[in-house]
Amino acid sequence: MQSINEQVNKKNESSADSKISICGMMNSSISEIIEKIESEMPSLFQGYSDLYTRYLHSIKDMYGVCNLTEKQYFEKLNVNQNILRAFDDCFKSSTQILESNVDLSVGLVRSYIQFRLSFVDLWDKHMHVYMNIYAKTLSEFFQRKDTSK
Repeated sequence: MQSINEQVNKKNESSADSKISICGMMNSSISEIIEKIESEMPSLFQGYSDLYTRYLHSIKDMYGVCNLTEKQYFEKLNVNQNILRAFDDCFKSSTQILESNVDLSVGLVRSYIQFRLSFVDLWDKHMHVYMNIYAKTLSEFFQRKDTSK
């Protein structure tokens, strides 16, 4: 196994002819990171989709068991229909509240995503302005350096 110094020396010898730039190194590293993130996104989204599908299936199964239990036991109790209608009204109200909460949650996530997209767009515009200023400053610096010779 080679030591770090041997690896660095070997790398220096093999790349002695090629020039390395700071922007090139950063671009290469950032590209690798972006590719890694992009490659993981489909499985991450699929994982969340599978999680919610299983979660919702489990809840639906629970109510299916409840329905079977009611058929076998509760129908024999002859519960007053007015009481059952009151429970039905309560469940309908709860359902409306939960659906409203789902709508609010989805709206919040969409707003958050839109906020982040706007932030990235703003950051991108500012970075272009700063990079233009940086390029102009370097250009002026090298022009002054050349004229001072």
